[in-house]
Amino acid sequence: MASPAVTRTVRPLEGLHLATSGPPGPTGPALEHLRLLGAVTRAEAGSGSGPEPDMPRDGRAPARITLSGADFDRQEAAVRWSAHPASGMTDEATVQAATGIMAVHGRRDGAPRGLAVDYAATATGVLAVQGMLAGLLAQARGGRAVRVATGADRAGLLAVSQYLAAAGADEGEAAELAPGGPPFTSADGVLFELETLDPAAWAAFWQALEAPFGAVRAGWRPFQFRYATACAPFPAALHTTARTHTWRRIEAAAAACGAEVCRLRTLAERAAEHDGAAPWSLTPYGFGHPAAPHRDPGVPTPSRPLAGLTVLEAGRRIQAPLAAHLLGLLGADVVRIEPPGGDPLRGMPPACSGISARWLALNRGKRAVEVDIKSVADRRRLRQMAAGADVFLHNWAPGKAAALGLDSAHLSAVNPGLVYAYTGGWAGRIPGAPMGTDFMVQARTGVGEAARPQDEPPAPSLMTLLDVLGGLLGAEAVLAGLLLRERSGGAGVRVDSSLLGAADALTAPALRRALRGQDPRRPAGFRRPLRTADGWIAPTDTCAPAAAAYDLRELPTAEALALLRGHGLSATGVTADPADLHHDPRFPGSISRDAHGAPAVPDPWSFL
Repeated sequence: MASPAVTRTVRPLEGLHLATSGPPGPTGPALEHLRLLGAVTRAEAGSGSGPEPDMPRDGRAPARITLSGADFDRQEAAVRWSAHPASGMTDEATVQAATGIMAVHGRRDGAPRGLAVDYAATATGVLAVQGMLAGLLAQARGGRAVRVATGADRAGLLAVSQYLAAAGADEGEAAELAPGGPPFTSADGVLFELETLDPAAWAAFWQALEAPFGAVRAGWRPFQFRYATACAPFPAALHTTARTHTWRRIEAAAAACGAEVCRLRTLAERAAEHDGAAPWSLTPYGFGHPAAPHRDPGVPTPSRPLAGLTVLEAGRRIQAPLAAHLLGLLGADVVRIEPPGGDPLRGMPPACSGISARWLALNRGKRAVEVDIKSVADRRRLRQMAAGADVFLHNWAPGKAAALGLDSAHLSAVNPGLVYAYTGGWAGRIPGAPMGTDFMVQARTGVGEAARPQDEPPAPSLMTLLDVLGGLLGAEAVLAGLLLRERSGGAGVRVDSSLLGAADALTAPALRRALRGQDPRRPAGFRRPLRTADGWIAPTDTCAPAAAAYDLRELPTAEALALLRGHGLSATGVTADPADLHHDPRFPGSISRDAHGAPAVPDPWSFL
């Protein structure tokens, strides 16, 4: 088709109409995000209001979401729980069980545990929006219309991809996989998270609280690796030490030693302060400036809608690297900016062919260029690279880009059509916020309460929930920025996303319950797997109350599942170890190996 007409739109989906059909399925926040990006339903176009976003329900048939209008050909997405009807994955609980989410989240407790939030469905909704934006972007760049399909099974595999990669590496973990971890509890009953990247600050904090030296020393390694292993078997003496001091004393010790602590906030507290902001912001900066010079970016293909586009990524850890990884899977040429000597995380154990398996899960297929951002000459070289790129993406500490002369104002001067993307922690929305890392954001926003049912004490998950979901939102924001650029004649856009936005997206249903005066937490026992003689099973959420009446502990898993199905109850086996996914018949042909021998999950979308 011919490219849609250029407009002066300030939202990428302005002028497009949104429709849904079929069962709601695991659409998560997809409908809400599409509306925030400018799409309207027919009812909204006439009345100024529209339906609430559909919530996930049990079902096997796909939900269908369509966008049409504004000179685009019809863009459709099919969204389902699983592409394989016999897989047993028919709702959030069974997807969490099969894909390994329950296993990873449960490491802290020593047994699989379900997340009381709809994590797989939320991730699936964001992936569906990504696929639709990519399809529309391809049309705007001269490609043909395609249909996109995604599923919660693929979203779940993506969420555990780093843990799966580590489980299939050539060597074992560098830290013990055993139960344990934060939060800590003060003498006056305050649950809190602790964060520092500096071993000296860690030691000084605990020494100030008079913890035993041996426990302080032994605790650093599990603390340091908890992001990678999803568990932190601290010496019991550290928890005992925390319980002998008041919260005020603990805050003072952290402030004096360069560590940070954060009290676990409740969902009610978060709901009361919520500003209603979208999970990202798009700010065109090209209006009033010359449009970007025309370049021949190549022609997108149906399976690679971003082919011909270049992404510069200066990312650390998970959030920005995952966002860039997703853009690469969609066909972009991703150039990773690394410090002299390369990214030190390439060597983080366990390894496959000498390269960190976890690093490969986020960075395989990217080109790497070493740049010393402390060097004036190398910063000049980076600006020159940005002049020929389509996207510059980073997650540096707040203020660092501006101090280096690499903020959006600086790079837009050399490339007025650049999409400048920042994936940060707090988006400047929380005054006095602590360090913007996954577990601190979970603590501050009530995720620690939302993730567990009423009969379990609040605790942030040690699975990196927000880093992964934040990376998904970062890619979604970049795609929205690229589409907005195409529809506004090449004008550049700054896009900002955050871990805070990820937290709010994940807890949105709980926050709504809190605002209505209801208990925002799920009831006791919610989404808790049932023990069998040789493993665990997870019933669907609707069947769980009835399934809990059966004693399955002396039955093998296969017989337990058959018993429940014989009584009309749906359930599936729990993947207890991500390594088991390689041969799981519920994912036929899904898990492959990359050139280094590291396990690789399938692309989260199919373009048809």
